[in-house]
Amino acid sequence: MSIDIKTARKVAHLARIEVAEDALPPLADALSNILAFMEQLNEVDITGVEPMTSVTPMALKQRRDVVNDGGYPDKILSNAPDAREGFFAVPKVVE
Repeated sequence: MSIDIKTARKVAHLARIEVAEDALPPLADALSNILAFMEQLNEVDITGVEPMTSVTPMALKQRRDVVNDGGYPDKILSNAPDAREGFFAVPKVVE
């Protein structure tokens, strides 16, 4: 897929970046190269390949799902700048 100058101009407008007219042809070429590389990646056979979360193997730490010693709402709410009826009170942000 090839990106023309008109499309490069539109992409720059949508990205809210100012691109000079003389810089549009190199931008169109760069975008075309990116799309060509993505098309090349689509040709790779990835059947049987597990998704990775990192390039190094690691196991995430998991905590035990146990009941803790909660039940101190008054103690917790004592740190709040504004607490009402057992809840944190926050300023209204939606009309």
